[in-house]
Amino acid sequence: MRPRLALIPGEPAGVGPELCVRLAQCQQSCDLVAIADPHTLLAAARALGLPLRLRDPGEHCLPGELALMAQAQAAPVEFGRADPANARSVIDALLRGARGCLDGDFDGLVTGPVNKASINAGGIAYTGTTELLAEQAGVQVVMMLANPTLRVALATTHLPLRAVPDAITPASLTRTLCILDNALRRDFALPAPRIAVLGLNPHAGEAGVLGDEEIQVIEPVLESLRAEGMNLIGPLPADTAFLPQKLSGFDAVLAMYHDQGLPVLKHGGFEQAVNITLGLPYPRVAVDHGTALELAGKGVADPSSLFAAVALCARLAQSRRRA
Repeated sequence: MRPRLALIPGEPAGVGPELCVRLAQCQQSCDLVAIADPHTLLAAARALGLPLRLRDPGEHCLPGELALMAQAQAAPVEFGRADPANARSVIDALLRGARGCLDGDFDGLVTGPVNKASINAGGIAYTGTTELLAEQAGVQVVMMLANPTLRVALATTHLPLRAVPDAITPASLTRTLCILDNALRRDFALPAPRIAVLGLNPHAGEAGVLGDEEIQVIEPVLESLRAEGMNLIGPLPADTAFLPQKLSGFDAVLAMYHDQGLPVLKHGGFEQAVNITLGLPYPRVAVDHGTALELAGKGVADPSSLFAAVALCARLAQSRRRA
């Protein structure tokens, strides 16, 4: 059976709607159901000069067609100008798609870029879609970004640097590694995943000279989990862990904080990079770029990340079925 995926364009004034229109022009290996305002999708199609026929969910779609569950916006879209009045519809579309996954109506969730500032300006406290979906499902999650050659998971996500060391505790690190290891085994069909764990400090602390978090927290956790059968390498100095000859021996890298690992991944393949939420009861894959308001409606935005997100989400959904 073809996986059935919910597709959320994200910020209506950004490039998300037009990327969905481009996606609809191609034959897919899954059945997509967009949850969005129909007027916005049709406006995006007109801006690109591309055909778009909106169909009911469950109908077979040909290139140029897209199944739709309508999610009305409060204000008409003006590409390039995010309107906080539409914040509620953006959040509701995300929660509606995720609820469909939890209820078994969808096999996975693909999400476009959202505008955090606009959502908060609309009166909704929002830190990120990863956190929103985790709260709805009542689970702990891990953020992992991937491109065709590299997977990088994060021990902490959107924190100021001064808050990172306190957030890396034995309990949090153990939980993160367990979620990561389980996802690599189940969703990526790796029977014994090799996970490289980066140190927090320069040179992985250099035996305590440059910081003792490796000695006090990271190393004891790795030793404990190795005894349970995990294949963990590290803690490794981040400045050499990403050398090609070393990466060939890893299935994933766990970075201690956002900007320790993600710049390397994005440099090595930004267009094909995607954002995966590990630990949810369903696959969720997002594009790895922002709303690009300055490009919206001009027909120049690169759809590669959305194409990659849909393809990966479909594969993960099939892996979960087999598991």
